[in-house]
Parts: sequence; structure tokens; C-alpha cells
Amino acid sequence: MTRALPERANRPTLWFVGVTTGQSSIMKVFPAWAEHLGLGDVAIRGMDLPLHAPAVAYREAVEFIKRDPLSRGALVTTHKIDLYAACVDLFDEIDTFARTMEETSCLSRRGDRFICHAKDPVTAGLAMEHFLEAGHFAATGAEAFTIGAGGASIAITWYLMQGERGGNRPSRIIVSDTSRERLDELRRIHRILDLAVPCEYVAVESAADNDAVLADLRPGALVVNATGLGKDLPGSPLSDGAHFPERAIAWDLNYRGELVFLAQARKQRERKHLQVEDGWVYFIHGWTRVIAEVFDVDIPVSGSGFDRLSRIAADAGKPAAAGATRAARLS
Repeated sequence: MTRALPERANRPTLWFVGVTTGQSSIMKVFPAWAEHLGLGDVAIRGMDLPLHAPAVAYREAVEFIKRDPLSRGALVTTHKIDLYAACVDLFDEIDTFARTMEETSCLSRRGDRFICHAKDPVTAGLAMEHFLEAGHFAATGAEAFTIGAGGASIAITWYLMQGERGGNRPSRIIVSDTSRERLDELRRIHRILDLAVPCEYVAVESAADNDAVLADLRPGALVVNATGLGKDLPGSPLSDGAHFPERAIAWDLNYRGELVFLAQARKQRERKHLQVEDGWVYFIHGWTRVIAEVFDVDIPVSGSGFDRLSRIAADAGKPAAAGATRAARLS
């Protein structure tokens, strides 16, 4: 049985394809941004799908957005790889990142063309530059450990391996996942990119397996929760007995939910001198890049214009805990 589709849009609409979209801050932030950006009478609506939904569900969702005249496009989260695989033939254009990485985070229109984009390589880089010290990897020789081999991990590792970063690249990149298929796909993409950073792909069965990888990292390592655990599903990819390396950067891509991974890092922050980051800035860059594409408007990625958008977002819908770790570190 196929799922019931939403009613057609009655005004220009941005769709949010996710798992628990109604809980996202974007539902409060988008109207405030739309007013600030002069987008007019526009709307945002959520379209929730279960994790790893059947291909037919993704196709129905994408076909609905494609055929509905007032549906301007969509931001896709969590389902980036699965949706692309199920719907690749439905797109009139596919950008280079999306085709290479076989995932999508943004759907848009230009005239009668329905376009698939992968924005994460850009937004992940913008977010990391917000909190990584200049020359961090060159100075520390540290690794990057991304837990989860989904679309966000593809984007993060791509950015960190770019040749123009010179010596400021991780000495090693380790990616873990419970799915060997996802790890094999990431290995394939890394081989195509051929960016000359040693990579390891670790199939894990439990949090204890991730703990073991963590214990082997150098001081200053970047450790990323890219699993969705703590938001889309309860828990953390690490156990409460995990030990972060000294001066590590613990980055949770989530900014809402239980945020267990962040709580584990905070408990060790003072003792291990950790830098603890949530996903709030990633949220802002991710959404503003998609809004810019879908509504064909110029939105700054830095400077006073971006700062203004960040303040609007904070005032409209930032959860109390989001950004608190960074604020505490800078205070």
C-alpha cells in the first residue's frame, strides 16, 4: 500500500523531506527568514518518511513535488542517498556533486527543468570553517573520525580531503557504519575522487566498536556524529565508557533531540580539554544554501548579512541547548 500524498500547494512552497520535520526549528525560522529576504507569500511544509523507506515512497514524494505547480523545491535530510537512488531518473538535471556522490539534499526548478543538487559539500565546509582553528590539522597531525557513512559523511570527508587544503588535511580519515554496503559505497566514491588521504572503513556492530576506534585517535582529532542518533533515533554511537582523545573536537550534526553524543563529550570537556560543537551553524548554512537555490536569491555565507540571518534564526526558533557549547567555550 502506498502512502497518502499531501494536498497540493496553494502558494509557492518549499518542502522539507525528513523524518520528524514538525519538530525542526526551521518551521519557525523559515517565515522569519522569508520576510527578511523579501520572498513574499511563501510557505514551508514537511513530508515525513521513515528511515530507509521503500523506493516507491521516495518516488511518490518526488513525483508529487515535480508535478505540483506551486511546489518550488525541497530540502532533503536523512534520506539523501536512498531518495537519490530511487529517483535518479526523475531529474532533468543533476549537479556534479550529486552525480559523483549519488545523493541529494536539494531539489529545485528552473523553468520547466527539475534539478537535483548535493549542497552538503559546500555547507559542511562552511560549518567546519566556523569552528575549526586555522591550520588545525597541519598543526596537530590529527585524524578525522566520522561515525556514519551517509550523505553528510560523504560531504565532510570530501571537503577535508581537498588538495587546496595542502598540509591542512587530516593525517587519516576513519569512517564507521553498521552497514557494509554504505561503507563500500563511500570507499567507491573516495576512489573516484583520488584525493590522497589515507582512509579506513570500519564495519561496527555496537557502540563498543566505535569506542575502540576513538581510543586509537591522536590528540586534536575531529570526531563527528553523523548517524542521526540522538535526533532521528534515540541514543549515541558511543557508549558512556568511551574516551575522547585530548583536545579533540566533538561535533554532533544534530542540534535538537536528546543529543546524547554531546552530553557524553561535555562530561569529558574540562578533563580532556575538548571543543564541543552542535549542529546549529550547520543547520543555518544547510537551509540558507537550499533557500537560495530554490527561490533563486542571493544569500550571504559570511559577514554582517549572514550574522543577521543567524540572529533572526536564534530569535525565531533556536532550542535552548543549541549553540550553548560554543557560547560556553568562547565566554
